[in-house]
Amino acid sequence: ISLLDEEGNQDESLESKTLSAEDQVKDHSTGARVVAGQIFLESGKSDSQSENEENFHSQEEEKENSLEELNSLEMSNLLNKDLEEAEIQSPVLTAIGGTADGEPCHFPFLFMEKEYVECTADGREDGRLWCATTYDYKKDQKWGFCESEEQSNKRRQMQEAEDVYQIGMKILNESSKKAQKKVAYQYLLKAADMNHTKAMEKVSYALLFGDYLKQNIQSSKELFEKLTEEGSPKGQMALGFLYASGLGVNSSQAKALVYYTFGALGGNLIAHMILGYRYWAGIGVLQSCESALTHYRLVANHVASDISLTGGTVVQRIRLADEVENPGMASGMLEEDLIQYYQFLAEKGDVQAQVGLGQLHLHGGRGVEQNHQRAFEYFNQAANAGNSHAMAFLGKMYSEGSDVVPQSNETALQYFKKAADMGNPVGQSGLGMAYLYGRGVPVNYELALKYFQKAAEQGWVDGQLQLGSMYYNGIGVKKDYKQALKYFNLASQGGHILAFYNLAQMHATGTGVMRSCHTAVELFKNVCERGRWSERLMTAYNSYKDGDSNSAVVQYLLLAEQGYEVAQSNAAFILDQKEASIVGENETYPRALLHWNRAASQGYTVARIKLGDYHFYGFGTDVDYETAFIHYRLASEQQHSAQAMFNLGYMHEKGLGIKQDIHLAKRFYDMAAEASPDAQVPVFLALCKLGVIYSLQYIREINIREVFSHIDMDQLLGPEWDLYLMTIIALLLGTIIAYRQRQHQAIPRPAGLRPAVPQQEPPPEHQAPQ
Repeated sequence: ISLLDEEGNQDESLESKTLSAEDQVKDHSTGARVVAGQIFLESGKSDSQSENEENFHSQEEEKENSLEELNSLEMSNLLNKDLEEAEIQSPVLTAIGGTADGEPCHFPFLFMEKEYVECTADGREDGRLWCATTYDYKKDQKWGFCESEEQSNKRRQMQEAEDVYQIGMKILNESSKKAQKKVAYQYLLKAADMNHTKAMEKVSYALLFGDYLKQNIQSSKELFEKLTEEGSPKGQMALGFLYASGLGVNSSQAKALVYYTFGALGGNLIAHMILGYRYWAGIGVLQSCESALTHYRLVANHVASDISLTGGTVVQRIRLADEVENPGMASGMLEEDLIQYYQFLAEKGDVQAQVGLGQLHLHGGRGVEQNHQRAFEYFNQAANAGNSHAMAFLGKMYSEGSDVVPQSNETALQYFKKAADMGNPVGQSGLGMAYLYGRGVPVNYELALKYFQKAAEQGWVDGQLQLGSMYYNGIGVKKDYKQALKYFNLASQGGHILAFYNLAQMHATGTGVMRSCHTAVELFKNVCERGRWSERLMTAYNSYKDGDSNSAVVQYLLLAEQGYEVAQSNAAFILDQKEASIVGENETYPRALLHWNRAASQGYTVARIKLGDYHFYGFGTDVDYETAFIHYRLASEQQHSAQAMFNLGYMHEKGLGIKQDIHLAKRFYDMAAEASPDAQVPVFLALCKLGVIYSLQYIREINIREVFSHIDMDQLLGPEWDLYLMTIIALLLGTIIAYRQRQHQAIPRPAGLRPAVPQQEPPPEHQAPQ
C-alpha cells in the first residue's frame, strides 16, 4: 500500500476527520463500538467499506494492466524482480496520530475476527487508512493512521477525479451522438483539471485533434508536458510528435526521437510503430532494417492477436489529390442515397441486398459504422430465405460472440453445417474451424483439413489461411513449409491480414524461404497499418470534408509519422493547397515538400511528380531543373506516368536541366500519348508547336536561295513539268471564274411577293415636334 500511495494510485473521495483521544473514549450507542477513532456499526459493512473494496480491486486491475503492457516489451521478469525487491525493501509503516502515534504498524493485525496484512479503511466513515500497532486491536485498542491528512486529501481528490472520469467515459462509450460526446468531454475536462492521468490523456488528444473540443495546440502541448513529467507513455509519444512536426514548438527531430524512444519503452504501440518507420526509412536515425523489424514485429504481434476471423478492420485509404484530379472517380465511400436504396431493396426481400448490408455492418467501412445488431438482423432475414452465405456469417457471429450475439458453439455449428451442405466456402471454413479446435464437436484434424481444402478450392481466404497454418504447424498433416507458403500467399492476395503476418514471420525467421529482413519489414508494416489506430484515417477525411482542415492536417500528420503513405500524401496536399492556418505561410511548402518526399519514397506516383514540380518552380526549395528532371524520370521509368513523360518532353524541348533535344522531346511526347488517352490532346498541341519550332529552326539554319538553285525541276517533276504546271493554273483560273459568275446570277422570286422595305425614320433634327 505504501508503494501505491507514493504513485498516487490510491483513489478515495470520502472526507476524513481525525478524532482526539478524548473523543475515542466517549460512550456510544448500543450495538456500536469505537474503531480507530470512529463508530463501527456491527449490523453490516458501511458504504465506505464497500467502496474502498471496489477501489482496491480497481487498483489491482490497473496494476495488472500496467504489468501486461510491460510484458509486451519482454520485460516482465525484470519488472517482477524489481517489484519484489521494492516490497522487501519498503520501509516499515509508522502510525500517525491515533492512540499509538509513532509506533510501527503490526501486520497482520486482528480486527473484527479478521486478519489484515495491510492498512484498511474498514470501520471508518471518512475512508482514511489506519492500522493496529499490536496484533489484537480489540484487546489493546492501539492504532494510528497510515497516511497524513495531506495524503488522505490527495487520495480523496483522486477518487473524486476517478468518479468524474468514469461518468465521462460511460457517456462517451454509450452514445453515438455528437452532442452527448461533447457532454462527456466536459466531464473528462473536469477530471483532467483534477490531475487525473487518463482524463488528461483523453483531453490532450481531443485538444490536439479538435475532437469534440475546440482545437488548441498550445493547451494540448502543456498537458502533454505535464503527462510526460508523470511518465505517461502516451504523453511522451505525443510530445515527440509535436517536436517532429513543429506544431506549437520549434521542430527538433532529436527531441522527437528521445520522446518517441521513452514512449516505446513505456509500451506505447504507436511510438513503436513510428520508430519502426523511422529506422526503415532512415529518418533522423541511421537506416537499420533489423531495428525496424524489432519495432514492427512487436506492434504486429498485438494487431494480429486483436484480429478475429473477419480479417481485421477495413482501412479506407482515400487520397485527396486523386479526388481533386478525378472528381468522378469512386473513393470507396458509399453514398447515403445508395445505402438507402439497398436498404429499400432489403426491406422488399432482396436477399443479395440483405447479405451485402449484413457484411457491410458486420465489418464496417466504406462510410458505414460497424453495427452487429443490424448485421445480425439482415443475415437472419437472408438465412430464413435460404441463403447459404447468410447462414455461414450467422455461424461466424455465434462462433465469435459479441454484445449482440451471445457466443454459442452449438448454434454456430448448426449454421455452418447448413451452409457447408449447400457448398458454401464460408460455411466449410467455419466447420473446419469447429473440427480443428473442437468447438461443439470432438477435435478431428482430418475433417478440418477436408473442409479447409474445400473452402480453399473455392478461393475463400479463411480456408486458405487455415490450410496454410495446418501445413506450417504440421497439424493433421506432415509439416510442409512450401505448401504453407503457397496458401499464405494465396490468402494474402485476398487481403487477409493474418496471412501477411504469417508470411512476415516466415521471412523474418527464414522458415521455408530465404530470410529477407526487407520483405519481413514491409509485411509487418502492412499488418501494423491495419491496427485500430487506422480508423483515424476516416476521422481525418471526415474532418476535411466538413471544412476543418486544421484538424484534418494534424491527424494526417500523426498518421504520416506512423508511416501511412496515404496520410503523408494527404497532409502534403492540404499544406500544398494552403488550407491549414495552423501552419505558417513560410513553412507550408517546405513541410509539404517533406511529406511529398516521404510519400514518393513509398511509391506514390503523384508525390514523385509533385517533387519534380516543387524543384522546377522552386516551391519550398531553390529552383533546380536537374533535380526536377531526375524526379520526372523516376516517375516515368518506375510508374510509367504520362504526366512525367510529358514534362520530360517539355524539358528536352526547352533544354531545362538537360541538353536541348527536339527529337527526344518528340519521343517523350509520343510516349505520354501512348501511356494515357487523356494526354493525347495536350501532346497533339505540343507536337504542333514543336513542328512549327522545328520548321523555323530549319529555315534559319539553311539558305533558301541555295536550296532553289540546287533544285532540278526536270529531275524532280519530269521533262514536261512546265506543261503540267500551266494545266493546273488554267484549271484553277477556270474554277474561280465559274464560281464568280454563279455568285452574280439573280435569283428569281415568286410572283406577288415583294421584299419588305424597312421604313426609315427621319434624322432627329428633321422630326416634327411632339
